[in-house]
Amino acid sequence: MGLFWVLAPIMVLAALGILFVRKAVHAALLLAVVMLGLGCLYLNLNAPFLALVQVAVYMGAILMLFLFVLMLVGVDASDSVVETIKGQRVLAVLGGLLLGVVLVVGLAQLSLGTVTGLDVANAPGNIPALANLLFSRYVFAFEVTSALLITAAMGAMVLAHRERLDPKPTQADIAARRVHDYAVSGKHLGPLPTPGVFARHNAVDTPALLPDGTASEASVSRVLAARGTVRSAPAMAGDVASIESQLDDAHHAGRDQSAPASTEEEAPA
Repeated sequence: MGLFWVLAPIMVLAALGILFVRKAVHAALLLAVVMLGLGCLYLNLNAPFLALVQVAVYMGAILMLFLFVLMLVGVDASDSVVETIKGQRVLAVLGGLLLGVVLVVGLAQLSLGTVTGLDVANAPGNIPALANLLFSRYVFAFEVTSALLITAAMGAMVLAHRERLDPKPTQADIAARRVHDYAVSGKHLGPLPTPGVFARHNAVDTPALLPDGTASEASVSRVLAARGTVRSAPAMAGDVASIESQLDDAHHAGRDQSAPASTEEEAPA
């Protein structure tokens, strides 16, 4: 019970933080804290299989996948809030209220007391006993849970759906647009040349070379150009010569300083 009173406040604070933090990434990290606490509680109740599933599947796979998607795609606060299905907010509120009533009624019928019977339940082993209960007495609840997960997946697809205002362009439309841009502004018809074309290595800092040997500005990264780090070899020739002269002066100065010392050491001999 001591572990419960330590983890329960942390889990409640993390769950409240999920509701009030603004960034979805922070909410996902707080949800990981809640799931890790649940795994520890399962382990404290002599349920190692549930603890392993909670940590490995829910926190290690599903939640981390969700977190990676958030970090790769990003979340913009200016996303459209237009309902793709009419009345979905009303249905969501009614469903949430109904779920809350079911939870309150279910918890009100419980009698709080000391948890007993764990040793008897785990007598044949935790995993065989759990499988026996899951696929015999609670098989209906198990199937309802699977239907709930499918419903959640469908809800995620609905939330991610965006209505297309214009028809999807075909390959012919894209080709016609490229030809039109070329006729109007002289934009290159094909894709941009990749870095390192006709060069010694394929790197982003090596521009493509044209047939006359000059660098193609179309292959230079716009980020490098905006930072001002793009410099041509002729422009750096003066800097290279200056650095070489400074190195030569430093080398000669070092030799001049070491020469008197060597003569003074040889004089007493």
